[in-house]
Amino acid sequence: MTESIMEVTDIWQYLPHRYPFLLVDRVLEFEADKRIVAIKNITINEPQFTGHFPMTPVFPGILIVEAMAQVSGILAFRSRNRTLDDGYVYYLAGTDKTKFKRSVVPGDQLRMEIEIVNLRTHWMKSAGKAYVGDQLVCSSLLTCAEQKVT
Repeated sequence: MTESIMEVTDIWQYLPHRYPFLLVDRVLEFEADKRIVAIKNITINEPQFTGHFPMTPVFPGILIVEAMAQVSGILAFRSRNRTLDDGYVYYLAGTDKTKFKRSVVPGDQLRMEIEIVNLRTHWMKSAGKAYVGDQLVCSSLLTCAEQKVT
């Protein structure tokens, strides 16, 4: 088992999201300006399962994309040696070529692998893949835009 390099309390320094919208539980690997690997544990007590779908709970695809975007934000922040305290935030600005391959259900652990395609001054394009075990669940090209918030 891979040891984590960032726990949720560390992640709070990089993402403004909090429960119920923080979708990253741990960061397992990080290479500045290159890549990051993180996980999200899918549990039945999450609020989206009360309506999506009550008799057959499925983790929404858009939340898989959002989780990958949040991991991309951590990658961008850490690659620039910044935290939220520096007055910036990264927003999901676009997705391309998004494909879903299988459902994600309670009890699954979503492993997200994000690689930088292009890192510019105020935006980053990354290639994201989400897995459950060895099975590819989702792939997408993500664009995250930086904005000064203070």
